[in-house]
Amino acid sequence: MATLPVCNVQPPARLLFGPGPSPVHPRVYAAMAQSIVGHLDPYFFEVNEQIRRALQRCWGTGNELTLVLSGTGSAGMEAAVANFVEPGAKFAVFVNGYFGERLSEMGRRHGAKLVRFEKPWGEVFSDQEVMESIHRERPDVVAFVNAETSTGAYQDGAAIASAAREVGALSIADCVTSLGGMPIGLDAMGVDVAYSGTQKALGCPPGLAPITCSPRAVEWLRARKSTPVTWYLDLKLLLDYYEKAHRYHHTAPISMFYALRESLAIIEEEGLENRFERHRVNHEAFAAGVEKLGMPLLVAPGIRLWTLNTPQVPAGVDELKVRQSLMRNHGIEIAGGLGPLAGKVFRIGTMGYGSTAENVKLLLGALEEALKEKGLAG
Repeated sequence: MATLPVCNVQPPARLLFGPGPSPVHPRVYAAMAQSIVGHLDPYFFEVNEQIRRALQRCWGTGNELTLVLSGTGSAGMEAAVANFVEPGAKFAVFVNGYFGERLSEMGRRHGAKLVRFEKPWGEVFSDQEVMESIHRERPDVVAFVNAETSTGAYQDGAAIASAAREVGALSIADCVTSLGGMPIGLDAMGVDVAYSGTQKALGCPPGLAPITCSPRAVEWLRARKSTPVTWYLDLKLLLDYYEKAHRYHHTAPISMFYALRESLAIIEEEGLENRFERHRVNHEAFAAGVEKLGMPLLVAPGIRLWTLNTPQVPAGVDELKVRQSLMRNHGIEIAGGLGPLAGKVFRIGTMGYGSTAENVKLLLGALEEALKEKGLAG
């Protein structure tokens, strides 16, 4: 009997409970080990079509232009900005966290006339604030972060999308940490362009960025006169690759497409409503648990992500030392805060394959142990 070849890559065992990547199902790893085909092979386009239909269901959209970019979630963000924000266009961004800041910076680099609407990190914009801001500025494109990974806050986009349409603007939503873990209802929300990443609630390794565009956005894209400064993320060129022509564009990462197809199959077997409920229940159990440990969440109830939690660091505790203790004693990875939240919050994921009652119990027990460990004072 032939023996399997020895693999020289032997990573340490880690329990990934940070903001991403999240734990990966064994079936997804198995899918990645399957034989690759060429990037113009009919089987690849069959897998791609299966992915497209499954993503439509996850997003709650009938958008025909739903595809996967070869790149991480930030590639999805850049594609949205590069394709729909022309140089000189007025680009309004709702900024209440790190990834709203990143959207703003991408808009600046692409030559937009940037308008920022700002809230303290951890808060969200009210419908009234949204309507007044958009009607006052009348931008060409409006962007917001539906699931802000830096704060754990959920921004509903219905009022943003509605106000944008009223002034003739397109709307863009960052769904990197919500897709696959929370109901989005994109068509009901009315958003024109949305993007995500595979390494969060979809339960897949990092490396792909789903993106979807409404018929209105597609019409705008096809009518665009100027050429985007990005070649690799030009959606018109990518449509020629993924749609009927299958004109060569780039060499897609075949194994990652296998992984995403398998993760979406797992989601469909569980059922979206069941999956959303699992995330909600485990998030609420974790939130209640850290509250008892003296670490209330930064974000108010009702606007919290079910996928990413931000418990506040207790006074006198060095959050870095807590994280180092978790890694040293349990192999658990969590993350610290970014920007103005650095040293003030932990960022702890309860998403995808990792969102289980057992993992919540494990996390809470490890956190309690770490907080009692001597020498963790700041």
